[in-house]
Amino acid sequence: MSTAPLAGKRALVTGGSRGIGAEIVRRLAADGAAVAFTYAASAAHAEKVVAEVAASGGEAVAIRADSADPTQVADAVEQTVAELGGLDILVNNSAVAHIAPIDDFPAEEFDRLVAINIGGVYWAVRSAIRYLSEGARIINIGSINADRIPGPGLSVYGMTKGAVSSFTRGLARDLGPRGITVNNVQPGPIDTDANPDDGAFAESLKQVVAQGRYGHTSDVASLVSFLAGPESGYITGAHLNVDGGFTV
Repeated sequence: MSTAPLAGKRALVTGGSRGIGAEIVRRLAADGAAVAFTYAASAAHAEKVVAEVAASGGEAVAIRADSADPTQVADAVEQTVAELGGLDILVNNSAVAHIAPIDDFPAEEFDRLVAINIGGVYWAVRSAIRYLSEGARIINIGSINADRIPGPGLSVYGMTKGAVSSFTRGLARDLGPRGITVNNVQPGPIDTDANPDDGAFAESLKQVVAQGRYGHTSDVASLVSFLAGPESGYITGAHLNVDGGFTV
């Protein structure tokens, strides 16, 4: 009998082909879950994650879906259920960012951030909820920018992540009586391709992190796996910062 904490569980991770999302896929699979994940563009990155999970003895399924499109999100949920036989864990990780002053913020970028960062979370939950039963987990990947903006140009991104924070609180109330927990993981500066620890903003960010360094994708994935597991059943509506002390 498997002693893996997530053995027998079925998970869907949106935006799981790169960075934090890919690490979440790998960690959930390593802890015993069968994992489906969405990707928007790069089939090569998605196939690499599937191969890595398979090489470690796990199961992963890549599904092409644009989180800005409600129909594609719904179809991804349906495909997950069909291929994995059900759904127990939903991780809303898919997100985009654009930095610009408010008087110069392109309308198309505003629409894109709202569609993916807010709409993508909503439609994933709306589509998945019919399949989630008592003991299921919804884990949203927000941002510490919901609580702290370190510089100009992040107002729209921060707004979308603030919406994720509020949505988490409301869902925790809505779904608590059904035995479904809903939590919000808020990463700070994490070393990824999109935000490398030697990038243009890295040194300025490190100066306001208590630990003086960027975090690793595994720091986020380990918390997600805990929240997905059996020992987190009395944690819901929480906003958990993984930020090295960025917000202290």
